Amino acid sequence: MNRRELLASAAATTVVAASPTLASAATGSPMPQSRPVPPVARKVPVRIEQLGRVRTDDYQWMKDDNWQAVLKDPSLIKADVKEHLTEENAYREAMMVSTLPLQNAMFEEMKGRIKEDDSSVPQADGPWEYYTRFNVGDQHPLYCRRPTGRTDGEQILLDCNALAKGKAYSEVSAADNSPDHGLFAYAEDAQGSEVYKIYVKDLATGEVLPSVIENATANFAWSPDSAWIFWTNRDDNGRPDKIFRRPARGGETTLVYEEADDGMFIGVGRTADDAFMVISIANQETGESRIIPATNLTASPTLVEARHEGRLYDLDHWGDRWVIRTNADDAMDFKIVEAPTATPSKAHWKDLVAHTPGRFIEGVSLVKDYLARQERADANTRIVIRDRAGAEHQIAADEPAYALSLQGSAEFETTVMRYTYNSPSTPTSTYDYDLKTRARDLKKVQQVPSGHDPADYVVERLTAAAPDGAEVPITVLRRKTTPVDGSAPTLLYGYGSYGIPIGATFSTNRLSLVDRGWIYAIAHIRGGSDKGWNWFLSARRMTKKNTFTDFIACAEHLIAGKYATAGNIVAEGRSAGGMLMGAVTNMRPDLWAGVIGGVPFVDVINTMSDTSLPLTPPEWPEWGNPIEDAAAYDYMYSYSPYDQIEAKPYPAVLATGGLSDPRVTYWEPEKWIAKLRPATTSGKPVLLKINMEAGHFASSGRFDYLKEVAHDYAFAVWAVEKGWEAA
Repeated sequence: MNRRELLASAAATTVVAASPTLASAATGSPMPQSRPVPPVARKVPVRIEQLGRVRTDDYQWMKDDNWQAVLKDPSLIKADVKEHLTEENAYREAMMVSTLPLQNAMFEEMKGRIKEDDSSVPQADGPWEYYTRFNVGDQHPLYCRRPTGRTDGEQILLDCNALAKGKAYSEVSAADNSPDHGLFAYAEDAQGSEVYKIYVKDLATGEVLPSVIENATANFAWSPDSAWIFWTNRDDNGRPDKIFRRPARGGETTLVYEEADDGMFIGVGRTADDAFMVISIANQETGESRIIPATNLTASPTLVEARHEGRLYDLDHWGDRWVIRTNADDAMDFKIVEAPTATPSKAHWKDLVAHTPGRFIEGVSLVKDYLARQERADANTRIVIRDRAGAEHQIAADEPAYALSLQGSAEFETTVMRYTYNSPSTPTSTYDYDLKTRARDLKKVQQVPSGHDPADYVVERLTAAAPDGAEVPITVLRRKTTPVDGSAPTLLYGYGSYGIPIGATFSTNRLSLVDRGWIYAIAHIRGGSDKGWNWFLSARRMTKKNTFTDFIACAEHLIAGKYATAGNIVAEGRSAGGMLMGAVTNMRPDLWAGVIGGVPFVDVINTMSDTSLPLTPPEWPEWGNPIEDAAAYDYMYSYSPYDQIEAKPYPAVLATGGLSDPRVTYWEPEKWIAKLRPATTSGKPVLLKINMEAGHFASSGRFDYLKEVAHDYAFAVWAVEKGWEAA
């Protein structure tokens, strides 16, 4: 479940007539008299010579040279770029006007599956328990607390609706109480650019303190004694570069740590037992940590173990020792080691949980007498509990595809941890689990006001054979009444980058397709860690094309099994998954009725050659460095979606983006569409949707976000039914 679906909570289905068409949905709607004319982007050829190679970019003018300022104030966008984006949005709206009734119907269905006054399960933290909740009709949550064990005495710590009032975008991405419960801090992004301000509120007086922290990431942490707040700075290029500290209520700011390598991500946090502050420094393959003891919080951070290329580790403190998750010593799928408090360096690491190939240890959570770890294998997860004596037991499930998620505990002196369970057909259940007695306490089952019966659905786990023989899992969701004879339209979703797995989770939004007779499938392709860390390592840099061929193999397997038909599949992916969309659109356009590239990373060579962009140096370990490495340049160019566009019959394409997106800048989807539209020979529409008031994660309000999902799903139906032929 993604961040927006978590906010929206929810789950359910509104049973609708089987496979309604756009024509039936649009009955009574005015139809345009003639097909809209698409914008034609002007070409301004720019010759680029790099490592002895030459390429020409006709649309480089779409990048605003003042992009850093635009992220903070989108009104500063160049006039010609704004004009072109406005024309593209208007063209898309005109082309898809017949889908408006379907968009509205899907939005109402999605909204109907949300418990509008939903709330999270309160999390105990000493004398208080903390939670979020929504009021009916509100776009944003309220952060609240009440005395532990009681249902009265609520205090509203932050009303995000009031915070968002008068703003086109407002997202609180992090919020936390101080350990002494006297202060409450929250990080707000008011542009979608992920440039945060951190506010501190005095919970005794209700006053938001005047000393606001500017130009931050969403990462901050209280010191164990509540006297200090630490945070991560965001530099002018949008990268985390420094850790600062100041007195909790305001005062002089002190630089704690500065990272010299532009390619590293940094962050700060507290250990589970409140004994240390930890500064984490890492990219996708190399990392290190530095620690500050709670007994001397103004001390300079001490290095645990120096960074070594290819070695990752993260650590937490377990009362009397360090617990460290690492891939050291060829532990491909990670192991857990322990080290003495006083000597945490690698020379003192001792295996606690040995490495097992194919069992990827994703994370560790600690309470006083127990260690819990989350593992991933074969695209499913399990939770393993270990006591200090080394005895273990596990929490698992028996569905073919599911997702267990370890939530841990806000307290150290406890035997209770929280976890959630769901599957593509089963709404989320939240449990408090007693690690000692093994008793489960069901705290909440996700409610679906419009009704949902998991028995109406079938979840299957299929396996596709990649060209090199790798076995690629596919998770399939369909209604029991949907035939598997090739007649059903299919949406195939994929990501496949950075080692991020796509879980077999529950999403109420997907049901607006599935209940219309669609089959929804997730391709657990290489580049993610769905089958372990090696699953990630086998599709990056010079093997990145495995991601694309895995996805195509999944489509072909669905076709062979009559779960889909070539030309009747809509492919969808976001961000790096949008790069996947661009690549498979170039490689096999015949497979897709439509392609949805959400905030798509498609201009790979240009982006990875621009060191000013936020993610370029940090992502060279993922893609390669085309500035210095000719082999990396050539390989990257051979799959870069923007560079590999050529005259061929492309499917219908929808690219989306956000004007203030710092991760995939708006000009990537803009340039992709500008180049793709004159290249396609199919006559099928190539459309662009740019949110002029949001960034990478789309609209911030829960209902506004649902409208965006409904728009994309309506495009999928429109693509399958060739709705543009009526335009």
